[in-house]
Amino acid sequence: MSSAILSKDALRAAESIRHADVVVGIPSFNNARTIGHVTRAACAGLAKYFPQMKAVIVNSDGGSTDGTPQAVLSTHVEDAHLLLVSTPLSGIHRLSLPYHGIPGKGSAFRLIFQMASKLEAKACAVVDSDLRSITPEWFDLLLRPILFAGFDFVAPYYQRHKYDGTITNSIVYPLTRALYGLRVRQPIGGEFGVSANLLKRYLERDDWETDVARYGIDIWMTTIAIAEGYRVCQSFLGAKLHDAKDPGADLSAMLHQVVGSVLTLMQEYEGVWRARTGSQPADLFGFRFDVGVEPITVNLERMINAFRRGCEELNEVWSLALARETYEAVQQLARRSGVEPERFHLEDELWTRIVYDFACAHRQQRVARGHLLRSLTPLYLARVASFVIESRDMLSAEVEERIEALCLQFEKDKAYLMDRYQKAGPPERTGEPEARRPAAKAIAEV
Repeated sequence: MSSAILSKDALRAAESIRHADVVVGIPSFNNARTIGHVTRAACAGLAKYFPQMKAVIVNSDGGSTDGTPQAVLSTHVEDAHLLLVSTPLSGIHRLSLPYHGIPGKGSAFRLIFQMASKLEAKACAVVDSDLRSITPEWFDLLLRPILFAGFDFVAPYYQRHKYDGTITNSIVYPLTRALYGLRVRQPIGGEFGVSANLLKRYLERDDWETDVARYGIDIWMTTIAIAEGYRVCQSFLGAKLHDAKDPGADLSAMLHQVVGSVLTLMQEYEGVWRARTGSQPADLFGFRFDVGVEPITVNLERMINAFRRGCEELNEVWSLALARETYEAVQQLARRSGVEPERFHLEDELWTRIVYDFACAHRQQRVARGHLLRSLTPLYLARVASFVIESRDMLSAEVEERIEALCLQFEKDKAYLMDRYQKAGPPERTGEPEARRPAAKAIAEV
C-alpha cells in the first residue's frame, strides 16, 4: 500500500501520531445525531479495556454538512465516570478525515485501513455511525480476539428483529455458508475487527473501484478472510438498534451491489468452494443472552405487487437466467399470488434454485450483469413476503430454525450449483458490448 494514496491532511495526522496499537474506524455521512454516542462508546471501551495501548479513533467522512466531524472531535468522556481499574497510558487521539473516491462505505473503509496500516496498528475495529445500542464492551469483543487470541477477522453476531437483515437472511448468509463451509451468521454486519495481516491483504487488492467501494465491502471482506484461510470468529454484541428500513422499501441498490460482489467473488474462488462440503460453526465469543429489539413494519402488499409486476416485465431476462423448471415454477407462483395472497409461499427449494441459477447466469453473462442483478429484486421481495407471512407468529428462536432450514437447503443443493456452474462456462463471446446483449424491455422499479 502506497502512502501516497493518503491525502496530505491524513499523512500529516499519521506522521504526528506516529504509531498506534489499535485503530477504531467510524465511517459517516451526515450522522451528527448519532455519531457522538458511538464516539463516546469507543472512547470508553478503549480506556476501559485497553488502557495500556495507544489508540486512535478515525472518523472517515463522506462530506457531511450537518456537523458530523465536529461532533466526533468535540466528544469527551470523563475517565472518572468509567470506574477504571487501570489509568490509561495516554489520551485517545480522535481524527476526522474526508475520504476520496467512489462515494460509499468501501471508500470510507479504505481510508481507515490505510491509516491503520500507516500507524502500524496491531488491530483495527470498525463500527457504524448510526448505532444506538452500541456499548463500550463492543470494542473489547471486536478487538480482543485479534490482539490476544490470534484471530484475523471478527464478525458481529447480533440479536435482530426477524424482518431486519433480510438480504443477509435470505441470500448472503445461506449462500456464503454453503459455498465456503463456515457459519458466519452476519457476513455483512457492519461491525468487525481485523488483524494487521488481513488489513495488508485487503489494501493490496485492486478491486476498490468496483461495487466493493459501495455496499459490497462487508461481504468482500468476509469472503476473502474465509476463502483465503485467515482465522475467522464471531463476537456476540447483543441487539443491533440502528436506522433499519422496511425490507419492502427501496433496498435495490444495496441488493445489487452486495449480491454482485458475492457472485463476482464466486468466480475468483471457484476452486476453493468446489472443494468444500457441508459447513462448520465459527468460534463465538461473548455471553449470549436474549434482548428486546425494535419492531419493523413491512408493506406486504407492495412486495407481492412488485413480484407480479416483475413477472409481467422481466420474462426475457428471467427466461435467460433461470433453468426451465425454475422459470416455470416462478410463473406458477405468480399466477397463484393473485388468487390467495395471504397464502403466498415461495418454498426453500425453489428459492435456492433461483439464487443458484442467477449465480450461473452471472458467470456466463448471457444477460448484461447490471440488468441481471436488477431483475433479482422482485424475486427477492417475493421471498421476503413469503417469509413475513410464514413467520408472523414465530418467536426469534423459531425464526432462526427457519433460517437454518434454508441454509441446509442451500447446502443440499450445492451439487446442483456445481453442475450448472460448470456447464455455464466462461462468458459468451458475442462481439457485442455488454450493455447491448439481450435484456428485458423494462426493469421493474420497486
